[in-house]
Amino acid sequence: MHPALRLIRDETRNTAWENDLFLVGGAVRDELLGRTPKEDFDLVTRGSSAELAAHLYDRGLAKHLPVTYARFGTAMVQVEGVEIEIVTARKESYDEDSRKPNVEPATYVEDALRRDFTVNTLRRSLHSGELVDTLGLGVTDLKDNILGTPRDPAQTFRDDPLRMLRAVRFRHRLGFSPAPGLYDAIRIALPRLKIVSMERIRDEFLKMLVDPTGPDALEDLRELGFLPYLISELAAMPGVEQGKYHHLDVWDHTRLVVQNVAEPSPILKLAALLHDVGKPATRTIDDEGNTRFFGHEGVGAEMTGTILRRLMMSERDVSAVANLVKNHMRLGSASTFSASAARRLIRDMGDQLEDLLQLVEADANGLRPGVRVLDLQDVRNRIEEVQRITPRTSLESPLSGEEIMSTLGLEPGRRVGELKAMLTEQVLEGVLAPDDREGAKEMLRQLGR
Repeated sequence: MHPALRLIRDETRNTAWENDLFLVGGAVRDELLGRTPKEDFDLVTRGSSAELAAHLYDRGLAKHLPVTYARFGTAMVQVEGVEIEIVTARKESYDEDSRKPNVEPATYVEDALRRDFTVNTLRRSLHSGELVDTLGLGVTDLKDNILGTPRDPAQTFRDDPLRMLRAVRFRHRLGFSPAPGLYDAIRIALPRLKIVSMERIRDEFLKMLVDPTGPDALEDLRELGFLPYLISELAAMPGVEQGKYHHLDVWDHTRLVVQNVAEPSPILKLAALLHDVGKPATRTIDDEGNTRFFGHEGVGAEMTGTILRRLMMSERDVSAVANLVKNHMRLGSASTFSASAARRLIRDMGDQLEDLLQLVEADANGLRPGVRVLDLQDVRNRIEEVQRITPRTSLESPLSGEEIMSTLGLEPGRRVGELKAMLTEQVLEGVLAPDDREGAKEMLRQLGR
């Protein structure tokens, strides 16, 4: 038992909550599956969640004042640095245009019926350790690797449409099969997603995308018809053939690139998902029959900005993903990688350099087997070599605008900026050392003469 749960168990002995306090949901499910539970827990009781949270705070177990949501009968506390959500057993009803429930206290059976999936209805007593299969469905579905709902899936998804995305995510994360009728109910209820806020849809989608099973979940999203409600631009990818360097169409290649990105970073996974989003709009066939996608990275970067703003991403994240999409072809444009190219890449990508290298590598590993466009290890070696000699912060003109004006007797104006950019280019090309101020002045004097 986790130390936080042990403290709560001991503190609630000989109280009204003894033998009426249960661990429920994902932690119980994952324990039975032999998985490591995540570091937050859900507790359910027929008593008052707010009173229990206040009790834990008064006894010093919770270090911060509880956060309570009286309308939903829930309270949040933090014990031993772990988030604990306490819920009063409840039943729910929903208005037609809202996924926020009307709540009233209920039995444990009624509480189980309002949950998303049968495998999340299992309870374990915090005091006796007894496992309770409230509806008699959870243990069987867990053993049979079946993802089903406590009630008719049509009603479950109608009440809370976000559960449709959760169904796809959990089906693949747990390695389960959907119960008969589950996916049919999703297809019917999909228009209900319109009542869910884009922020909630985005958060659920990103959880799915960063999972190792994200590429398989993406295919389910496409097949079930989710794409118009998530990222409609992805629907143009399937069936777009790519030519001799590729063995997959744009959609399956994209899913492979997402798979090849090992790091569970939302920014990097989104860049992998959207790196070729501009290809359907830019596809052409030349006179020799070769497939081309000229400028797809620039078009894709613009589309990425539009897509991620629609998903209500922060401007910082929008910029980061769009920058990776814009530059993902940069290393494939030359057969060799020079020191000057390394300096430009270091300057332009800054803190995103490693993300770009991972994206480029994931993309290259998604080409037709045997096709290698660029030696990524050579690129990394060249970058490390340049970084040892020239820090990124020094990859700019050795002279400031004021020094340029003083050297040539110029007034402020566009010409000063042009000369500073020229000196920066000389540094990037390796003609000038970043600290060669006298050499830069002499270069300016030569231009003046």
